[in-house]
Amino acid sequence: MTTEIKTPAFPESISEGELTKWYKKEGEQVDRDELLADIETEKTTLEIPSPISGTIIKIAKQEGETVGGSELIAVVAEGTTVLDGDERVEHGKETEIDQGRGGQTIASPSARKLAQEKGIDLTKVTGTGRRGLITKEDVLTSTQQTRVEPKVPQAEKVPSQPPAFEMPEEEGERIERRVPMSRLRTTIAKRLVEAQHNAAMLTTFNEVNMQPIIRMRKQYQEEFQKVHHGTKLGFMSFFVRASVEALKRFPLVNASIDSNDILYHGYYDIGVAVSTERGLVVPVVRNADTLGLAQIEDQIAKFGKQAREGKLAIEDMQGGTFTISNGGVFGSLLSTPILNPPQTAILGMHKIEERPIVEQGEIVIRPMMYLALSYDHRLIDGAEAVRFLVSIKGMLEDPARILLEL
Repeated sequence: MTTEIKTPAFPESISEGELTKWYKKEGEQVDRDELLADIETEKTTLEIPSPISGTIIKIAKQEGETVGGSELIAVVAEGTTVLDGDERVEHGKETEIDQGRGGQTIASPSARKLAQEKGIDLTKVTGTGRRGLITKEDVLTSTQQTRVEPKVPQAEKVPSQPPAFEMPEEEGERIERRVPMSRLRTTIAKRLVEAQHNAAMLTTFNEVNMQPIIRMRKQYQEEFQKVHHGTKLGFMSFFVRASVEALKRFPLVNASIDSNDILYHGYYDIGVAVSTERGLVVPVVRNADTLGLAQIEDQIAKFGKQAREGKLAIEDMQGGTFTISNGGVFGSLLSTPILNPPQTAILGMHKIEERPIVEQGEIVIRPMMYLALSYDHRLIDGAEAVRFLVSIKGMLEDPARILLEL
């Protein structure tokens, strides 16, 4: 019996993708749930696993080719024998692999591969499959039990810099290299140009004294982590909540333009820009007005991890009514963020830096941050944009207003 391997059905916003990598070749054997190929779309990279154990008898699409939704890319014949060194084990539709002599550890290839990547000793993993087979899920469960990854909000963790392209150094030669842009980078370039061409974009600035939030985080951090199972209280959750409360007061900033109509949104889906080696992606925190600070931090930490691993789902990046971008994690002191269409505003956070300011007639040193709000002047007037940003400033400098919704 053969099974056709097809690409997933793409949403309306994505018409096609590029098959960027095959992990298997024709004639090679594959285990159920083992990774077959990667497909890069304009928003994310999709992993294509094998639904069965068997042998790849046909590859219909090669690396670099364009694929559409629900398109055939390979054919797998199931129920084949898998070799592992000198061992052979065949079980019809479900293949088991015997690692080592004497049948001491039985694990699927995908489980062995994951265990090797994570540094997990398979002899210490309990198999839940037939005859004690260790599955990929068993290794994942073991990883979660033995390794608890710190949950770091995006605002506090500086993403690693993309690897620089190293050119060979030869004296007297001026070397150039032409590399095609990825689909994600091409889409980013297209959308940014469209945003500037199709909107009357303007930016207003303000600054916020971050001392009250810094003091609150320092005072309650340890207790917060205990109550919320290790979740760390960061800055981004305060900005998300402050933005939501400000959006409630200024609904035009949460709206969008649809032809000659104004589309008001009765919900608050906040996009949080995350930088990855492949480019900028904007996963969306849905219904942010219903979430507490810990829930927001968990969502952002999860999105950040998935983005850096290239595992964000397309659905995670669709929609959004307002976006927050944090250039401060890279050291940016001031910038003018570009709109994320069809949204009409975006908030830019920046580096926290101690500066002298005047309070009650005295010069004092405070940790200050510049805020930037870029907005579509076709829909939002300057006065409303300024008042919106002042509202965010007021809530951040008096965090109790966020919790009390004042």
